[in-house]
Amino acid sequence: MADHAVLSASSSHRWLNCMPSARLELEFENNSSAAAEEGTAAHALCEYKLKKALHMRSKRPVSDYGSDEMEECTDAYAEFVMEQYEAAKQVCKDPLVLIEQRLDFSCYVPDGFGTGDCLIISDSRLHIIDFKYGMGVLVEAENNTQMKLYALGALEIYNSLYDFEEISMTIFQPRRENVSTWTIPVSALKDWAANELRPKAKKAYDGEGEYIPGEWCTFCRAAVKCRARAEEKLRLAQSEFKLPPLLTDSEIEEIMSILPGLTKWANEIMTYATEAAVSHGKEWNGFKVVEGRSGRKYRDEEQVAETAKQHGYIDIYRQSVIPMTEMQKLMGKTKFEEILGDLIHKPPGRPTLVPKSDKRPAMNVSNAKNDFYEIMEVN
Repeated sequence: MADHAVLSASSSHRWLNCMPSARLELEFENNSSAAAEEGTAAHALCEYKLKKALHMRSKRPVSDYGSDEMEECTDAYAEFVMEQYEAAKQVCKDPLVLIEQRLDFSCYVPDGFGTGDCLIISDSRLHIIDFKYGMGVLVEAENNTQMKLYALGALEIYNSLYDFEEISMTIFQPRRENVSTWTIPVSALKDWAANELRPKAKKAYDGEGEYIPGEWCTFCRAAVKCRARAEEKLRLAQSEFKLPPLLTDSEIEEIMSILPGLTKWANEIMTYATEAAVSHGKEWNGFKVVEGRSGRKYRDEEQVAETAKQHGYIDIYRQSVIPMTEMQKLMGKTKFEEILGDLIHKPPGRPTLVPKSDKRPAMNVSNAKNDFYEIMEVN
């Protein structure tokens, strides 16, 4: 179930950091994407499999997005939830499992509500589990505002019936091999809700506060036309490095930290402008729509092959093994590992400079240097 609240739980990270963005987004159409529809299909399959595991009546959903990968991911989710349910049984005689539970947190956030994928309720502990099918962005449970809002909504329903001391929140993101759990005392959660959430939510709902760009802009519908974001991204271009004539190390470090976001923003602007020109006839001063470069293609491969052979050219075929992803889908993940596991090699990736916040371990510098120059020579 999708929520359509002005201040939705799923967008809370954004409106808590950039409060007026919630109202600004309403000026833009909320178009669904293939990734979002695929995620919805995966959630429906999760719900079915979990209900089946709990011996509850449920009809298997039908979707155009079904795949072996989705089956494996949803199986893993159901298994994980059942493991947590069994663990809850060890400390509680009769724990409660709630699936796709509507949660209302409007006592803190105006008109605030959302849907929790799974809640496991025991005597003194509430465990909220959220399934994420996306693989583009790694989602962590620690201080996850969406999960904290779900927790507040659950407390509104069940706090009078149970003596909760703490709340655990788990993000289950199988396509990123990410299972992240964070636990917070109920008292700390309520303190955050009263002192930070409630005042910011009121400002956000009223469209007040300052526009503050940051990594939370990623999924904002207004991001591509946002003036505050544009000014922040253009700050680098407006900088003047006059003296000394060479950039200092600190200036290079500053540029490197900004460059990925600047490049992404520039690509978004160009995509938006191109789509407006092609689909809506928008004319941009100083720009025109032209036909891009394209590669040649055979109109009909069978006819090409037949014609070539008629003219005496018979050595026209290449034979190669199907791609690894296709091979794994053909065999299934288990059989693939069993049959071809020893024949698979993953060479080291090209050394890449990333921020220290990146969770990948640092490479040995001398090894990285050798790998870097070997790859450059090959290319």
